[in-house]
Formats: sequence, C-alpha cells, structure tokens
Amino acid sequence: MNIILADNIVKGYSDRILLNQVTFGIHQNDKIGVVGINGTGKTTFLKILAKLEQTDSGNIIYNNNITVTYLPQNPVFETNCTILEYILADKNIQTKNWNVEGEAKSILNKLGFWNYDQSIEHLSGGEKKRIALAKAIVLPSDVLILDEPTNHLDLEMIDWLENYLKKFRGAFIMVTHDRYFLDRVTNKMVEIDQQNIYNYNTNYSGFVELRRQRMEMEAASDRKRQSILKTELEWLKRGARARSTKQKARIERIDELQQTESPKPNEKVEIDSLGSRLGKKTIELTNISKAFPDKTLIHNFTHIFLRDERVGFIGPNGCGKSTLMKILIGNLSPDSGNVEIGSTIKIGYFAQEIDDMDSNLRVIDYIKNEAEYITTSNGTISASQMLERFLFTPSMQWTPISKLSGGEKRRLYLLKVLMTSPNVLILDEPTNDLDIATLTILEDYLDTFQGIVITISHDRYFLDRIVDRIFAFEANGDLKQYEGGYSDYYNTANRNDNETLNVKEEKKKSEKTQKPKVKKLKFTFQEQREFDTIDDDIAVLENNIQQLETEMEEYASQYTKLNELMNQKKELEVQLEVKYERWVYLNDLDAKINSEK
Repeated sequence: MNIILADNIVKGYSDRILLNQVTFGIHQNDKIGVVGINGTGKTTFLKILAKLEQTDSGNIIYNNNITVTYLPQNPVFETNCTILEYILADKNIQTKNWNVEGEAKSILNKLGFWNYDQSIEHLSGGEKKRIALAKAIVLPSDVLILDEPTNHLDLEMIDWLENYLKKFRGAFIMVTHDRYFLDRVTNKMVEIDQQNIYNYNTNYSGFVELRRQRMEMEAASDRKRQSILKTELEWLKRGARARSTKQKARIERIDELQQTESPKPNEKVEIDSLGSRLGKKTIELTNISKAFPDKTLIHNFTHIFLRDERVGFIGPNGCGKSTLMKILIGNLSPDSGNVEIGSTIKIGYFAQEIDDMDSNLRVIDYIKNEAEYITTSNGTISASQMLERFLFTPSMQWTPISKLSGGEKRRLYLLKVLMTSPNVLILDEPTNDLDIATLTILEDYLDTFQGIVITISHDRYFLDRIVDRIFAFEANGDLKQYEGGYSDYYNTANRNDNETLNVKEEKKKSEKTQKPKVKKLKFTFQEQREFDTIDDDIAVLENNIQQLETEMEEYASQYTKLNELMNQKKELEVQLEVKYERWVYLNDLDAKINSEK
C-alpha cells in the first residue's frame, strides 16, 4: 500500500515542463534512488513529495499520520543557535519519551561534531549540510526524503550513513550521484527523463542494464513506427481520398503517427581531450609542511607528480586536503619545504565552491569570457558548439545563469575550467552536484586527457574509475601512499589493520597455551549430507538459469515479464554463487580428511 502517492502530477516553469502527468507511489519499505540529468527536475520532484512545492495540477496524498522528513540540497538556517539546540528544537522530538539528546550527540559524533555548544552561525556550508543531515536522522520519520545526502561527507561518514540506511525501518527516497552508495542501499530506482518517470525494481547496477534494454525497445518501436509511416505516406501521395470510413481512419492514423515524437537519443556530455604541451618538469613537492595553531595538517610531504599520473587524496573532513590543493595552485604557502612548478605547467582548478559566477551573465557569455574558440585534435570548436556538447541547447545558451539549476551551474563551471586547455587538472570534490551522465563522460574524458589529474573525492566509484595512486591523510599530517584505486586502498588498509590485530591475538594465545592436541579432521553430519548432494544442487540451479535465459529471449519485447524473469535469474545466480563457494570448501575439506587417513 502506498504511504505517499503522487497522482497525475504536472509541474513546470515559464520556459519548460519538468513533470507531465506523472503518477508515482512510495511503499512502506521502499529504498528509492532518483537519477536523471541535471535540470530534469530531481530536486523539484523531492520538494513536491515533501509538500514544499506546489504542483501545477495533480495531488500529493499522504497516508494517515505518517511523518515525513526532508533534507534539502542546500539547507538554510534562519536562526542563530547552538548545534544541539538546533537538533532538539522540533516538536516531533520534544513529544517523544526517549534519550534523544544522547542519540543526537552520538549521531553528531559520527558526522564529525564534538562541540555541541558551537554556534551554527560560524559553520561552513558543508558543516551546515552535515548538521541538517543529523537532524533529519534524529527526527522520528516514516519517510526520509534526502537530496544529495553524501555531499560534504568524508569516506568514513559515507560508510556509516550507508549502514544506517540499510537498517532504517521506514522508507526513503533520495537523489545522489554516488553509484556505490546507490548500489548498496536501494531496492528501487526512479529515472526522470523527458518529463516522465520510469520505475525499476532493482538497485543501481540492475537499473543500468534495465535502462539499456528500455532504450533499445523504444528505439526498435520507433523504427517500426517510421517504417509504417513511410508506407502510409506513399499511399497518401498516390492520391488517396477520404471517401470511405476505412480511408478516413487510415488518414487519421497517419496524423497520429506523424504527431508521435521519436525518443530522444541518450544525451551525453562529449568533449574531445583538451590540453597544452607538458614539459619534462612537472610539480615537485619537497618536505612541505603546513600547520595552524591547533592542528598540524601536512607534515614533511614529498612527491614528484609524473606525466599522465592520476592521484587521489582522501581523508576525514578538515584533515588538510583542500589546504594541500591551495598550496599546489599557489593560493597558500607551506610553512616549510619547497614547491617547484615546471615552466610549461598550466593548471585547471575545479574548486568545490563556485565563487566567480555572475548570475546575470548569459550562459554563452560566461564561456566566451574564457575563450570564443578552442582547438582540439579534431579541429576548431566554437564556444556555442562546446556548450551543446555539454547539454546546453542553443536556446539555453541565451538564458541567464540565475535560471540554471545547481547541477547545471556546476556543469557550466566544469566546461569553463576545461576551456582553458590545462595540462594539470586539480579537481576538488568534482562529483558534488553533477549528474551521473555528466560524471560518466567526465571519466571518459579523463581517460584520454594528456596530463596530470589530481583529485580530492569522497566518491568511491570515481576514485576506482580514475586514479592509479591514493594518498591517505593520517594522524599528525602524515600522508600514506597506496597503489591503485579506492578498492585497492580499502583492501590494503584493512588487511594491514587485520594483520596487526592477528599478530597481537596470536601473541596472546601463544603466551597462554601449550602445544595443542591435534584433532582429527572430519565432516559434521550436516556437512556430510551437503557434500553428498551439492553436485546435484548445482546442476539443478544451472539448468533453471538456462531455462530462464531461454524464456527471456521469448519475452524480449515484453518489458514487465522480462523484468520479472531477470529478477528470478538474479536470485538463482546468487544461490549458485553460494553453492560454488560451499563446493570449494567441502571438496578442500574432503581432500584434507583423506590425506590424514
């Protein structure tokens, strides 16, 4: 049963329609991720569901007595109070009988706050977003509506929020660009595309595949429509007249076919790799240190950035990542050590905050102020052509920047940085507020970029996709180097921690115990039964999967049935993977038992 129903919603602004006769429902245990290109209406959709924005037509219906909590993308604080006062100042909290203050403090600790009496007035934008997230979590809610909840969180905080949402007993719907996050916490995906909403009963990985199938089916359907239309138009050209009822119906059918819009091609942000010549000398850091009165951020860091190197910097909020970037671009000097920049180095800096964007400028003028034309490997491209590749249509290019969404402004800013033709790209949290389509193309662009990429990011997928080396900030300003992407870093760091822990445990055991008696290996009763039947179990699962694949080919044009079959196949594949793992374990154990005989 729906606990929130959006019934036949229409929403638009003076220059465009965002949602057109959309119907959508949220059930009690739904964990929903919302995706779509920037400017398609994701934030507007969330605000409508939260009853914070009016629709042009249609209704939002809440089930009786449900509590809905909304986290905005950019929270605004109208009151000056302490952090804890802000968290507790809500009637829904004050009427509950539990240790809310203790829970609030615990959540604040997880999000990096320990001084509960600190004034909100003096917090940064990122800190305010984390405070708003803490309040949204503390509030008793049946439905959480979250707009970019992972922005301004470090990797440890994202991991904590991920686990929290997995255990959350209510429903939630959120917009986020974090693909690993979507994959791990959602059970449904919603795509907003061309004024419509498409529902997928799967996580992000499943959505990617199902969306591809939907696009292929729509393209096939349109090819069929075009073929029929061509035949009918030829009939009409031969001088057909609407003399009979049948002929009139045929002419009306032609009109309908002509009025049906073809599906728009999947919009992509495509850009040829731009860059200036990079000489032998790049950027060399030698024993640089930076400290403030209360904290050492960077201590004796040395590194020579190699040509075409891709480096990621990670660490808790406030550890010094952005400080290091400011040292690299020359906005800040180290307390000690040397920074040497090669004479051919041309840095493009994509900052976390956009400071110099004049909202009165038109989109085209903002880019032309940087360059009217740029030269790529394929020739000269105008500013207008570059904007089109970045999804800014000719009509949008004459729009004032003030009318763009937050994500569209971020995309425009990214284009401006790339238009400078840098050979060193420094990206400070580049994934914030960019849609997944833009991120995908940015990642493809960086694959061919002829230069150095240096990035700070909390986006684990982006780090895995782009970097080949990670520096992790540790205590006292030390930076530890790891080879590979984020997953390589995570596995290595955890393995090191586990090895240290195991050494300590083994030492304790050796001190307490004598030589243990050797116990003869044997199957348990349950293991013996499983060992006897596991080959047959695997064969049955493999056969069932093969049958489902045959059915999927038969129902390839029926989307609902195909989706059902894919879900069944996915469940069986998970079961089969578990069986394979057990088969390996049981056969290894059987070999060891036989070797002792």
